[in-house]
Amino acid sequence: MSVLSRYVMRAVIGYTLLVLLVLCVLSGLYMLITEQDDIGTGNYSATSALLFVALNLGQTAFDMLPIASLIGSLLSLGNLSRSLELVVIRAAGVSVARIATWVLGAGVVLMGLTWVLGEYLAPQMEQYAREMKTFQKFQDYSMAGNRGAWAKDGDTIFSVQRQSADRSYGGVYVFQFDAQRRLRSIGRATSASIDDNNRWELSDFRESRVEDDRIIPTHQASTTLETNLSAEFLGLAAVKPDSMPVRGLISYVGHLKRNGLDARTAETALWARIARTIAVSIIVVLAVPFAFGPMRSTGTGARTVVGIMIGVVFLLLAKLMDSSGALFDLPPIVVGWTPTVVLALVTSIVVARVR
Repeated sequence: MSVLSRYVMRAVIGYTLLVLLVLCVLSGLYMLITEQDDIGTGNYSATSALLFVALNLGQTAFDMLPIASLIGSLLSLGNLSRSLELVVIRAAGVSVARIATWVLGAGVVLMGLTWVLGEYLAPQMEQYAREMKTFQKFQDYSMAGNRGAWAKDGDTIFSVQRQSADRSYGGVYVFQFDAQRRLRSIGRATSASIDDNNRWELSDFRESRVEDDRIIPTHQASTTLETNLSAEFLGLAAVKPDSMPVRGLISYVGHLKRNGLDARTAETALWARIARTIAVSIIVVLAVPFAFGPMRSTGTGARTVVGIMIGVVFLLLAKLMDSSGALFDLPPIVVGWTPTVVLALVTSIVVARVR
């Protein structure tokens, strides 16, 4: 590795980390403001809110790294261009393709950082933050479980196998006991939702009630159940594919397929997570044409705006593919990889056009 390559890579990585720090600080301030309504509930204090925000910064950094990498590379290469350092490098016989390779090397380093955050830091920190906040706010209920959520409210125990939205759940079991802790009924709902008053709307509810020496089965298309458990509390341990690491998603997809369950959402999240991590190494190269093209003499503000706009378009494309995948029944691998493939094609074309 030459001195020039290390110099360019350090500039890209340094500016990216600086931009990431600014974005995390701004996001942390916003999260702290949104936590004000919860401070004072149960044992949840201002100190707890600060800790909650700090623990969520790992996930914030993971989410912001693609945009931070693009803005960082735009700023670093733009400054090198304005100071004529890139001109000197080109005059020394270094081609644009070689400079793009150096920038790609910096992107690979940032991709490694993204992988570490997404696999080993962010999910665990976010899970601990949610547990801490929920258990400090709700002290009268208990919960246990690993893959799904198990919650106890009085004489009723709930089991939730998966969470499909903020207040929607699938595979819900309801176990009811009497005062002597004897099982009185077992019920299962294909899906359930919770309203703002913590009322459960159970769909396709099948129940088996124990009465004396017999079991009476019943079936209702829908029924309502009153509970003190909130959606926030119950969703604590329910599976959220978007926040799971790759190794957890692989295990979860296998679990769903072995049990004959729909694994499309988890598969899409798996491919999207892998693709988004790889996209970090590609998106930094997109700054190369701007450094030699129309933005080589523009200011920092203009480059930042362009970086944000491109990042937003990339994220919107990813969200559009998620919605289209569910609507048009597209394969999960296509939904997950399309934004990154499009980004790679666009980057290759615009870099090849630079002279």
